[in-house]
Formats: sequence, C-alpha cells, structure tokens
Amino acid sequence: MKKQDQAGAHARALDGFTPLFGAERPAARRLPARAAVLAACLGVANGALAEAEKTLSSVTVTANQEQQDGYRATKTRVGKVVQDPHDVPQAITTVTRALIEEQEANSLREALRNVSGLTFNAAEGGRAGDNMNLRGFYTFGDMYLDGIRDTAQYNREVFNLEQIDVLRGAAAMLFGRGQAGGVINQVSKTPMLYGINKVGVGVGTDGFREIKADLNQRLADTTALRLNVMNRDEGSARSNPYTGTEPEIHRMGFAPSIAFGLGTNHEVTLSHLWVKTQDRPDYGIPFVNKRPNEAMAKAGNYYGVDGNFDDSETNVSTLNYLFKISPDTQWRTVLRAANYKRAYWAVAGQGTLTANSTQQQAKTRQFDTNNYVLQSDLNTAFNLLGMRHELVTGVEYLNEDSIRWALRNLGTASNPLYKPGQFTTGAPATYKGETYSAYVQDTLEFIPDWKLTLGVRRDIMRSEYFTNAAFSGNFSENSYRAGLSWQPTAAQHYYAGWSDSFSPTADLYQLSGSQYPAERSKVIELGSKWLLADGNVSLRTSLYRAVKDWERNTDLESTATILTRKRQSDGIELEVAGRITDKWEVFSGVSYIHAEIREVAPGNGNPNFIGQAPRNTPRKTFNLWTTYQLPYGFKVGGGMEYKSRRYGGSPTGTAAFNPNWVDSYTRWDAMVSYDQPKYTVKFNVQNIFDKVYYDALYDNGGFTVPGQARRFILSTEYKF
Repeated sequence: MKKQDQAGAHARALDGFTPLFGAERPAARRLPARAAVLAACLGVANGALAEAEKTLSSVTVTANQEQQDGYRATKTRVGKVVQDPHDVPQAITTVTRALIEEQEANSLREALRNVSGLTFNAAEGGRAGDNMNLRGFYTFGDMYLDGIRDTAQYNREVFNLEQIDVLRGAAAMLFGRGQAGGVINQVSKTPMLYGINKVGVGVGTDGFREIKADLNQRLADTTALRLNVMNRDEGSARSNPYTGTEPEIHRMGFAPSIAFGLGTNHEVTLSHLWVKTQDRPDYGIPFVNKRPNEAMAKAGNYYGVDGNFDDSETNVSTLNYLFKISPDTQWRTVLRAANYKRAYWAVAGQGTLTANSTQQQAKTRQFDTNNYVLQSDLNTAFNLLGMRHELVTGVEYLNEDSIRWALRNLGTASNPLYKPGQFTTGAPATYKGETYSAYVQDTLEFIPDWKLTLGVRRDIMRSEYFTNAAFSGNFSENSYRAGLSWQPTAAQHYYAGWSDSFSPTADLYQLSGSQYPAERSKVIELGSKWLLADGNVSLRTSLYRAVKDWERNTDLESTATILTRKRQSDGIELEVAGRITDKWEVFSGVSYIHAEIREVAPGNGNPNFIGQAPRNTPRKTFNLWTTYQLPYGFKVGGGMEYKSRRYGGSPTGTAAFNPNWVDSYTRWDAMVSYDQPKYTVKFNVQNIFDKVYYDALYDNGGFTVPGQARRFILSTEYKF
C-alpha cells in the first residue's frame, strides 16, 4: 500500500470515532431496589419501542453498532481529544474491556496487573485504598475518572469501565498537578444507540459470588439509556488461626447513564456512579529478619478479627455536554459533583500473632470528602501560514473539601471496639482547596510527516490544612509539554517528548513539609510505535529518564517529612497488543527500571542511601496474556505476571542500607471459554500453582500482603 493510501485509511478509521466521556453487613449482598426498578423499566421500554417500530416509518441513524476493541485499543481521550493511541507522542498502555473480562479482573487493582512497571503499595494510616507505584513513583495523586481528578481514598471497581488508559510520564500540562510516573485514567461506559445487553453470574472457590449486568436501551432516534450493576462477595484462603476470621470483600455498584442527541452536533450525557463496600480488610503479615514471615504466609495466617471493617460509599454525578461546532472543532464541558465516605478499623500485620491481636497496631480512620469540578475543553484543527495546526485549550475549576477523624475505642485496651461515627475528642484534620487552571497546546505539522507539540498550563492553588498545626498554601505553578513526532507512514510513529509536573504540600489532603518547595518532576522520553498485521497489532517501545525533586513521604502519619531530595528512574519498556492471526491474540509488556536515590533529605537524610534503589521499585516486570480461538466457539488462554525483588523501608537515621525486601515472583493464570451468540460460559484459574508471593508492600517496610491464592471461578453470561 502506498504511503498516501495508508494515511487515508488511517484517517478514515479515525473518522468513525465517537468521543469518550470523560448499615448492616448483610445489606451488601443485595442489589439496591432502584437498580431492580430501573432494570424493569428497561424491559418495559424495550417492549414498547419494539411495538412502536412495527408501525412507525423507518428512521436513518448515524451511529454504528458497538465495536468492542480486542486487546489493541483504537481510541483514547487521555490526550484531551479523541485519538488513536498510536498517534500520541507519549507512552500509553490501555487495558481494554475484552482483556478485563477474559481475565475475570473484577477490581481496578486486578486489571492494572496488565501494566508493566507498576507495583502495589500496602496501606496504613490514611493512605488506604488503591495505591500504586508506576515507573518507581507513587500515583495516588494521579487517579482520574473520565479525565477528572479522582484522588479520594477508596477501592475502585471496573464493572462500569470501558477501558483503563495509563499515560506514562509527567502529565501535569494535560491534567494538572501530579507525579513523574504517569496518569491512570478510568474510562466509563456510556449509552449507545445500539448495543448488546449482558447479564452474568459467577461462582468460585473461597466464597466468590458475583452478579452483574450491562443493559443498554435506545429510547428514541438519538437517545439511549445504559445501566450497569454489580454485586460481589469474596472470602479468602487466609484466616486467623485462633478465631477462624477471614478477610472478606462485599461490594456493590449501580451506574445509570442517559444520553441525548447521540450522533448529532449536540450530545448531552448525564451519569451517576454509586459504589458501596463493606470489607474486612487484609493488612498482611510482618517482616522477620528483613524478610516476610514465610511460616505465617504459607500457613495462610491472618491478623484481622471479626470486628474489623472497611466501609465506604462513593457517589459521583456527572453532566457532560459535547458541541460539535464543525467537523474539525469540538467544545466539551463537564460538571461533576462527587462525595466519598469511608470508615475503617484494621489490624496491621505487625508483631506476634496471638489469640487477641487487636492491640497490634490497629488503624482507625473516617473520611468525608466532597469534590466539585467544572472542566471545559475546546479542540480545533486549521491551516495557518502553510502549516496544519491541532489546537487544544481549556479551563478547569476544582473545589476540594475533606475532613478526617480518628475513631474512638468503645471497648477496652485488651478488647477494643470501634464503630463508624464514634470519634475521638481530638480535633479532626480538615483540608479545603480551590484550584483554577488554564492550558493551551498546539500540534503543528511544520513539514510533511513531522509534527511539533508545545503546551503550557497554569495552575493556581489555594489550600488550607488544619490538624495539630495549621497551614495555608498559595501556589501558582506552570507545567509544560513538548514533543516531536515523525510519522513517515500511517503504521510508523517515532517521537521524542519532554514533560514536567508538580505537587505542592497540602495536596491530597495532607500536610507534608511546608517549609520546602513543591515536588517537581521532569521526564524525557524517546519512543516508537508500529502497527503490524494490517493494523491489528500495535508494538511500542520507549526509553525514558524521570527525575523528581523534593519527594514527600507518602504516609499520612508523617506531617513534615521529605523522603528524598532527588530521585531518578531510567527505564526501557516494550509492549505488544493485538490480534496476530484471526485466532491468536496477545497482550504483553516488559519493563526494566534502574531507579536510584541521588540526594537524601536535607537535615535528617541518611547519606548511606545515596545510590541505592528506592522502595517498591522492581528492576524487572513482565506480563503476558494470550488466547487462541478453537473450533465450535471454544477459546483457551493463559498468562503470567513477573516482578523482581523489591525493597521496603524509608531512609531514616544513620544506619547502613539494610531494608526489608520481598522476593521476585511469577504467577500463572489460565482460562477456557465457550462462546455462542446468546451466551458465554467461562472457567478461570487464578494462580494455577498456588504460588505464595507478596503482592503489596508497605512503604515503610513494616509489613507486606500476600497475593491471591489459587482460585477457580466459573462464570456465565447471557446476551440479548
């Protein structure tokens, strides 16, 4: 195919894109009544519409039937405009819905196992919930839902997600303050004029039970309604040897959305996400002689007691308006109100496990956070001075209001009892922040096949933090992005990029070293992307250097700690995704990171840590998932996840470098499915060889959490 023909085919493929927008414990086992009512309404509406279609004249609809990606994503809005990830001059990993469903990955955490260079942090103090490191840097300030900050501390589910985009490297120009590792953006499911309704049930070992549904209904020519619901319970292979108590997960979710004007120049989408969790958390096991307590891990011992709880309720309401001014110009405005409530009492895995371990570093906390966001983006393309320009500009207002309490012991020292809403007499920690942002980015094709991207963002942040000490912060910071791309054909992309980011103290509802300047990160990246097998397979490589100054401690228990003055990560990544043949599909990534502490904290830093590797940053990670389509609707698949040795512990005092650490591990999974037009039956085996491995590592090295034991899950899905 000639170069011009390839480019034309590529452009025609992009033309088809549609924008992505941006109690009592037993109650957790029941779906909410409103979900049942709305599901019934869907059925009535479906029947009424079918009857009407028998008598009404035919209507021409401009939308296409749902085309779900396989493992190779073909669209993303992580760069503020709808693009093929192949065209973005920055490394992107996209975990698609097909990959999530085949692996039976039910939480965001499980889905992110497909991202090389990513590790999990165990929680303590206030930093409970989804907490990951990417390229060696923490990301809990870089969580987004449809392009809007989602940094509250809770456990995220995937039942309402279309895909997960991980934009690697500093991204403050596009998203605002953040870190050097990258942005994790969750992309919600939205209504479609055509779609397949699905209802599924799954059962498995260790008390696994799940019911979920994805229902989409066209209500009129350009109006559609979608409803996603989920209810899941999980037990564990681990238990307290004295009481028999196990870690438990009880989660349910309800996500209705309605869209008007689909396929027209004015599209309006209104959506709500409600997630409730009632878990008994697992804080893992302690270290002994710098290693995890192997005897406890192999015996499946668990520190928790029956009274432990981790209860949360999340409500996120979003109004999205898309105005297609012309084929080359779109204006998108989003208004969001979100409330996050959470309370927990958890026993950390430290000390000696006894018949009454409730005195072993019990952690109690309750949060109530409200976020309000107004975001407006304009993108347009035009010719000026003989060059093609792709301009993206926007403004954003973010209001954050959070309060945090410690819970009061209603029992005794030897037999404690905690309940949500029972606070200590001490003053709560409060955080109030307002951020005003504006950005502009232009990508210009200055000669054929060569594009230059330049962008700048201004963030003005006003914050007030109060706990034992009060702090008011006023920050005005610029963030920049630059990239040079060469695309000699539609199937090839070579780029060089530079980006930076910042994160001031009092961000993320914590005070951290107010006497020091904001964290600053700078990332330079060289990369290449290829489309192979007629565009069905994407292959990308990237080589990067990330430098971070004035890194704060990630533990909320510390109020004025600088972990390191300067850190640096040098790395290389390789990733492949797509359909190699009509029957064989692969998703795989490998990452090598050389991370190093370059300068320690001034005043109290330990010089023995200079030149050493930072915490929870394995040098090598590798992930693989592959499937093969057999005759008669059968499919077999499997994969693995590998992480090399990781350190725990923070540089303190003047001791020699001798941190806790966990071994490398390899976990294998497998799947077989039988797929028919109306139904699918699937059998998954997670951790086939029942490998004892350590999944999450606490930042300060006190404990680590063993990973998923071998589990069997049988699921079925009915499609209509």
